[in-house]
Amino acid sequence: MAIILVRAASPGLSAADSISHQGTLQCSTLLKTKRPAARRWMPCSLLGLHPWEAGRPSPAVYSSLAVNPAGEAVVSSEQKVYDVVLKQAALLKRQLRTPVLDARPQDMDMPRNGLKEAYDRCGEICEEYAKTFYLGTMLMTEERRRAIWAIYVWCRRTDELVDGPNANYITPTALDRWEKRLEDLFTGRPYDMLDAALSDTTSRFPIDIQPFRDMIEGMRSDLRKTRYNNFDELYMYCYYVAGTVGLMSVPVMGIASESKATTESVYSAALALGIANQLTNILRDVGEDARRGRIYLPQDELAQAGLSDEDIFKGVVTNRWRNFMKRQIKRARMFFEEAERGVTELSQASRWPVWASLLLYRQILDEIEANDYNNFTKRAYVGKGKKLLALPVAYGKSLLLPCSLRNGQT
Repeated sequence: MAIILVRAASPGLSAADSISHQGTLQCSTLLKTKRPAARRWMPCSLLGLHPWEAGRPSPAVYSSLAVNPAGEAVVSSEQKVYDVVLKQAALLKRQLRTPVLDARPQDMDMPRNGLKEAYDRCGEICEEYAKTFYLGTMLMTEERRRAIWAIYVWCRRTDELVDGPNANYITPTALDRWEKRLEDLFTGRPYDMLDAALSDTTSRFPIDIQPFRDMIEGMRSDLRKTRYNNFDELYMYCYYVAGTVGLMSVPVMGIASESKATTESVYSAALALGIANQLTNILRDVGEDARRGRIYLPQDELAQAGLSDEDIFKGVVTNRWRNFMKRQIKRARMFFEEAERGVTELSQASRWPVWASLLLYRQILDEIEANDYNNFTKRAYVGKGKKLLALPVAYGKSLLLPCSLRNGQT
């Protein structure tokens, strides 16, 4: 389905990557230089919510309506996001019937072989910060892997606005300028070579601007919000910062021609695995986020467990904390379990990096348990040996028939 660039803690880009006085985001670090591999994004992908069998209903939304204290019906975050999924799926189906006209970035003075250089730089960045995923993209067709690299880089640059070293200087106005730059990019007016790569990608594939705008909205949320009252609020945040990437990249990775899954279910898969990985990231980084004054945990569920913000800031592992964490891990694993059915619906050449990312990222939950749920002072990570072991397993899984076909077999 799609890479999901899941947010993790990391240092940001250099000062040269900040918003300039002209209102343009400069990114000379990503354009020219390399940095240590600490990162804020981890790539992954997709997920299916519910039945994949031929003739079965499209993925269900877990909840669609809630009632506020005034007795008024309120659309849930899941329903709002699923409405975006339906729009993206409709766009893909429409544009697959009517191929996108060949268009190239027009307003940028690109040297000979400039686009190739731009894509190559995107590949270098992906390799530097997401080595396992990058390796998997090498099995994809050249056009697809270059497009995925371009999407990865734009998402990374966007995240660095609020998590980089210049985050204290980033304002809502700066994000507004970044969104205007995005709009220019989608109309063939890139600002730099990295923009040009994504602009070219959007001209080749039926990619909609909405998920990109929604990711920027997630960055705005990080500027103004440090608590989440319930899972509904947290779900929307996870969509903004992670699920969006799945929607961006489904058209690039492609759906297996033999798949019997609906387009809507494939997009739901990309979205839901993004939620799974972001939840995992949140659980891994509880201590680090708390030191920044942030708690990405549902406040109502903390209260039900007999916990408070003060307990998070103290960072002491108690039985209450262990029980709370067990429930949070169970929720994340539920999404991962749904994901496994969705990965197989991708074009076969796109499955390996997705499977590798899914298997490795899910193991973070195992490591949290191995640390006795101490995610205050211990960072759960998957060692190099386990990563190497996961690669052949992921490759084997990438050869399986789509789940929608296997479920239909007698």
